Amino acid sequence: MFMPVQNQVFSNARLFTATDESVIEAAAIWIADGRILFAGPGDQLPPTPTDTEVSDLDGRFVMPGMTETHAHLSFADASPFAIGQTPVEQATITAVNNARLMLQSGFTSAVSFGSTYCIDVALRDAINQGQIVGPRLLAAGRDLGATASNIDSGGGLSQIADGPWELRKAVREQRKLRVDVVKIFIDGEAINPINPPGELCFTNQEVEAIVDEAHRRRLKVACHARSAAAVKQAVRAGVDYVGHANYLDDEAVELLAAHKDELFVGPAIAWEVQYLAQCESLGVSRQVVRQQGYEREIEATVESVRKLRAAQVRLVVGGDYGISIAPHGTYAKDLQYFVELFGMTAAQALICATRNGGLAVDQSGRSGTLETGSVADLVIVSGDPIEDIKVLQDHSKLRVIKGGQEINA
Repeated sequence: MFMPVQNQVFSNARLFTATDESVIEAAAIWIADGRILFAGPGDQLPPTPTDTEVSDLDGRFVMPGMTETHAHLSFADASPFAIGQTPVEQATITAVNNARLMLQSGFTSAVSFGSTYCIDVALRDAINQGQIVGPRLLAAGRDLGATASNIDSGGGLSQIADGPWELRKAVREQRKLRVDVVKIFIDGEAINPINPPGELCFTNQEVEAIVDEAHRRRLKVACHARSAAAVKQAVRAGVDYVGHANYLDDEAVELLAAHKDELFVGPAIAWEVQYLAQCESLGVSRQVVRQQGYEREIEATVESVRKLRAAQVRLVVGGDYGISIAPHGTYAKDLQYFVELFGMTAAQALICATRNGGLAVDQSGRSGTLETGSVADLVIVSGDPIEDIKVLQDHSKLRVIKGGQEINA
């Protein structure tokens, strides 16, 4: 399952530590006991033990492992109109395979944004126990929504409750199942006539009850929030992760900026981009997709991200992967979108995927960067993501190390 990497030095590397946007030439990385002991210029490497294994990387690019902050490992690459309909047995097998695939894609950590049948909890435990291969995972249970919310459609994905006390009970039930993250739907989707973006499915008191109960139980709260109204409701209640944030007014941006040290925003743009590009494969015409508003949603997201960057709100990658038009294993496309749609440099996109994502998983700062004391999660790339961010989508060019252990392909 793993090839151990014990007390090892990687030399002659091009090093991206993610502590800033620079690349260190002729660098060295020293790993021992699953931690980084040194990462910097090779001529500054401290003396190492005589039995240290030294690997010359011949100028290959080395970066921290990335974090998928909107993960749906139990999704089976099915039609987006059939999410949650996969039988639990098949979904479980799918999740195990997807966990390995995510790690092989260079994503050494993940934040679950909803799991069918609460599979992610068992998945997290199996990964932590070394039974299966996968990323460090903050596990969510079923999506929590209200009656007539975007997820009020049955199947294995949703848990429906109404009123502050029933929602507190639902959070307590998820705590009993040992989730790390409670995922809630605050508004909906343009394809859903009963809960489109902007139509809030919870009252303020309901969202406040969810967040209060979750935080009392030391759980994080992730939310689906597309509209400015949904984002404002989420931020005022104290959520930890905001997914989408497509349509933001100035008040929403100001609120996010005021709480930028407490939360993370993931635009999760893959669904819109690929729905527009591949709609006909789903039996939907491009004209219908335009009428549904998805071109406008992409344009609005680009503008919202511009405002969030100006306000220095922490952005993270993760895009609802696990559906037919945005399948598992293509997670690194998010970095391409960050560069091509949002106007980031490749280094800025890498920081969103590494340092920011690491903080989203572990606020201690031990993940997502390559510096003394960091967890030894790194990706060795045969190529240069600074020159071509799309190289990260080619798994054959990635060598992945998680906690000092190299992952077999």
